[in-house]
Amino acid sequence: MLGSFYLLWLVAMTTSLVSKAQILTPQDYEEEDDEAVTTPSVAVPCDYDRCRHLQVPCKELQKVGPVACLCPGLSREDEQPDPPRLGEVQIVAEEGCVLVHWCAPFSPVNHYWLLLWESNGVPQKSGPLNATVRRAELKGLKPGGTYVLCVVAANEAGESHVPEADVENWADPSFGPCGKLIMPPRPLTLVYAAMGVGTALALLSCAALVWHFCLREQCGCPRR
Repeated sequence: MLGSFYLLWLVAMTTSLVSKAQILTPQDYEEEDDEAVTTPSVAVPCDYDRCRHLQVPCKELQKVGPVACLCPGLSREDEQPDPPRLGEVQIVAEEGCVLVHWCAPFSPVNHYWLLLWESNGVPQKSGPLNATVRRAELKGLKPGGTYVLCVVAANEAGESHVPEADVENWADPSFGPCGKLIMPPRPLTLVYAAMGVGTALALLSCAALVWHFCLREQCGCPRR
């Protein structure tokens, strides 16, 4: 009798626990995964380098990811842009050209252009360059010439400030928009000059020898 009562009690407890248990279906697991995915992520700085050539604007980079990245602070669009920073200038003496590199200012920019002075003359202005451009080539520079080169940024409010260019007395500021540029002579010109000097020295030596023997003949010096 006692054994039957204990068996009935055990069956009743098992039924009660099964009815209270919560069975997890595959849909429940998917909902948990969705909750983990939709957890808000922390914003990170954008992959933006103001010195990189063909750099996509930072506002466009913010539209790529699910969470907008952080852009560097810029001045207002209704203000003139700050001057760019002139970077490395590579000189190609054989072709009489230079490859100019610069960094964008912390200001909204629509386009750039380059200014070039020679011997305090009228500045030569290049065509407009796209706002993503950070590198440009200048051709037609004279061998041995001295120039002042500046990078100018422009937007709807105006253009960046350019210092007065005095080619002869130019004081090159650090990290500014301008720099002094001295073109070396072309390598072929140096070769021709060396050949000319060598030829002149050879002719001068021959003339000195002829003059020496002529003097010996006039003075009647005995020949050895």
